[in-house]
Amino acid sequence: MTGWEQLAVLGAGLGAGVLTSTVGVASLLSFPVLLAVGLPPVVANASNTVGLVPAGLSGSFGYRQELREHPRATAVVLATCAAGSVGGAILLLALPPGVFEAVVPWLILLSCLLVGAQPWISAWLRRTRNEPTRLRHEMSPATVVLAVLTGTYGGYFGAGSGVMMAAVLGLGTDFPVRIVNALKTLAVLAANVVATLIFVVVADLDWLAIGLLAAGSVVGGYVGARLGRKMPPAVFRVLVVVAGVGTATFMLL
Repeated sequence: MTGWEQLAVLGAGLGAGVLTSTVGVASLLSFPVLLAVGLPPVVANASNTVGLVPAGLSGSFGYRQELREHPRATAVVLATCAAGSVGGAILLLALPPGVFEAVVPWLILLSCLLVGAQPWISAWLRRTRNEPTRLRHEMSPATVVLAVLTGTYGGYFGAGSGVMMAAVLGLGTDFPVRIVNALKTLAVLAANVVATLIFVVVADLDWLAIGLLAAGSVVGGYVGARLGRKMPPAVFRVLVVVAGVGTATFMLL
């Protein structure tokens, strides 16, 4: 990489760190930058996952107060996403690169659809619930299964995994946005850590890119946590849809 390309990757790490703790679409920024500087898709994805671990660490630290408010949900999210990530990392390494390139844009668009439609889906679920209205602060079995699948997706391809977890929590619980942001940041961290343990042993990684991403993302993750506490839900959805559709369109061209 040239000097300018290194600065671009460092800046992408900073921005991706902020996105990790806010709208949950970090890889939608950092992954295209790694492709643009010449990394092959699978190498870029694995390196991106490893390089964004510091963002999840600093972001989760920034949300430590929110995570303490619901320790049971915190433990469930941590366990389910870590378990699912193992399968996702194996899929990434086992499937041919062509399959990966073909699937990624559609996974990104699916993530955006889930977030964009979440208010209407949630309203419909509330209308069809037969039990008395109450706040749901426990994750149902169906929500747990979806969390495992989200962790699998996170281990396969990080882009939008935070968005998918936000959608799962938004549909399956009644947590406020700040708690959802904290839990999905922790989910991204769990998936990335487990995938990293696998990638370090068996994947082809670009350590220069990883170091630059890590240096930027550790700062961005903490800054994003401070911003995420105050982000209005409408702003969250608009940013996710715009970023996701734009990136998926770019990758399909």
